[in-house]
Amino acid sequence: MSSDGLLKALNDSQQYLDFVQKQQLSKREAEWLIDTTVSNFAQYYNSGFIEYRKSVAEAGDFAAVEWTGRGATFRDVLGREYIDCLGGFGLFNLGWAHPKVVGAVQAQLQKSPLPTQELLDPLRGMLAHLLAEITPGDIQYSFFVGSGTEAVEGAMKLAKLYTRKSGFIAAVRGFHGKTAGSLSLTGKAAFRKPALPLHNNIYHVPYGDADAVEQQLRIAREVGNDIAAIVMEPVQGEAGAIVPPDDFWPRLRQLCDEYEVLLIADEVQTGMGRTGKLWGVEHWDVAPDIICSAKALGGGVMPIGAFMSTPKIWSVMNSNPFIHTSTTGGNPLACAAAIAAINVTLEENVVEQAAEKGEYFIARLKEIAARHPDIYTDITGKGLLIGQHFVDDEIGYAIASGLFKRGVLISGTLNNSRVIRVEPPLVITREEIDTILNRLEDTIHELYSSLSTPGLTVMSEEHVVALDKTGIQSSSAVA
Repeated sequence: MSSDGLLKALNDSQQYLDFVQKQQLSKREAEWLIDTTVSNFAQYYNSGFIEYRKSVAEAGDFAAVEWTGRGATFRDVLGREYIDCLGGFGLFNLGWAHPKVVGAVQAQLQKSPLPTQELLDPLRGMLAHLLAEITPGDIQYSFFVGSGTEAVEGAMKLAKLYTRKSGFIAAVRGFHGKTAGSLSLTGKAAFRKPALPLHNNIYHVPYGDADAVEQQLRIAREVGNDIAAIVMEPVQGEAGAIVPPDDFWPRLRQLCDEYEVLLIADEVQTGMGRTGKLWGVEHWDVAPDIICSAKALGGGVMPIGAFMSTPKIWSVMNSNPFIHTSTTGGNPLACAAAIAAINVTLEENVVEQAAEKGEYFIARLKEIAARHPDIYTDITGKGLLIGQHFVDDEIGYAIASGLFKRGVLISGTLNNSRVIRVEPPLVITREEIDTILNRLEDTIHELYSSLSTPGLTVMSEEHVVALDKTGIQSSSAVA
């Protein structure tokens, strides 16, 4: 690196830090920041991201670049306000920048941002204690990481250490992360194939089909494939807010006991109240052997994940405390955020809010879908993890685009682009929900009014609507 290059980096970094310190921007500053952000993403981060996030180019003359937010609303750098109906794919259960969570992190920041790695850091122990108090069954021990995929990786490792087996059963269209181990569980070819070969001895079954799980366990036993654990989401999030039959999770628990395999609940997206219960498995009164958490655990302020289990299973970790470590996992700032997030979730009855608001939201969406059967196929979900299922991808793109233009941030799913996910902060108000619904109706009416335009046809006998991609730009319709 030349001295000129280092000098430029010094000057650029100072300019960027100046913007970090700013609370308000002039119009000229905002426009500079937008241009710089788009350029940096295109040249230095991921050029495909700009094209993929069509909403960047749909906000008028200037791209939408996020700036600040509170509750269920946020503003971009030009001051345009949006209702957040996406919630950071599950990050913002408590809304944007909840003051109690931010305050806890700020207070800890003044003392110790990161641990020594040698002394005992108190917040890690405090958070582990709280999680033992709020998790189902005999869960008692926790290990902290920085993300959901790390939590799943840790759960897989723990299951293998305890059972001394290597195999796993997961679900088709399930999503568990994109690092090598968790990706082997993820049930979508588009993500798996480019990285093959992955973890071996992995088997996928249709989600919600307990008979298929039993058959796979029986076959594995007969042919000698050793299965360490079954890994499932309580409600499939990325697949489109898919709720399993009510007997599915109880049957999983029964089968795991019968075949002596562990049951891992991936609660990365469903945990911390998202589905109207503190943990998704509580809808069916099931206690897993291992639980994974992340996303909302950090209160929408800090990244943190965890995998948790019972004393019996955790004994393989306690016997060698260095068998699994993370330099920055469970750092004091992240633990402070998570402690505050648990406190706020319980103090403000956020779980009950999710249940009540979700019931209302789902009922209203079903009414809308019933009035428009030519574009809707289903409404699914629990609590405020909801899927709007459309007849094809292009309808989903058009709906997401129309809502974005009307100041509602909404998105599709990683596994199914024709499903528009509704995953707002759990603190969203009833009035904001009604506003979203009204803007959805407006978007649908605009869609119908354009049916006679060139490039768009309706084949009602097949309930298929084909939209010209050049005529209707998509928003951030795919996560």
